[in-house]
Amino acid sequence: MEDASRAYPIRPILAASVVIFRDGKVLLGERARSPGRGLFSLPGGAVEAGEGLEAAARREVREETGLDVEIAGFVCHKEVIHRDEAGAVHRHFVIAVFAARGCAGEPRPNDEVLGFRWADPQTLDGLPVTEGLAAVVAAAGRLL
Repeated sequence: MEDASRAYPIRPILAASVVIFRDGKVLLGERARSPGRGLFSLPGGAVEAGEGLEAAARREVREETGLDVEIAGFVCHKEVIHRDEAGAVHRHFVIAVFAARGCAGEPRPNDEVLGFRWADPQTLDGLPVTEGLAAVVAAAGRLL
């Protein structure tokens, strides 16, 4: 099911996500909702009013995975713009991407994520991933 509240926004939606490394692997989650259903990506989501970017990143990881992470640093920003057949902006996100090392426990799937996988950061295990994910993971690896 698609989140209609984020479709055709009047301005970009600010979001935060985290590249989580543990034991030489990176955590990827398979999206349960459109857009991107079935693609693997990073845990993350929209920043709430009054919430700092790092706090939003930690909260989104906790909500999506059940894991608590310590942010190691800012990696980059990523813009995601999807247009419909008529060329109208259907989705527009500006995502602040952070990197984190380690976390205890294993992630738990929920209504947003079908399942998780610890993948090789070089190959992403050949999984179907969101556009530009390999470059973001590589940049996070260089930061750490």
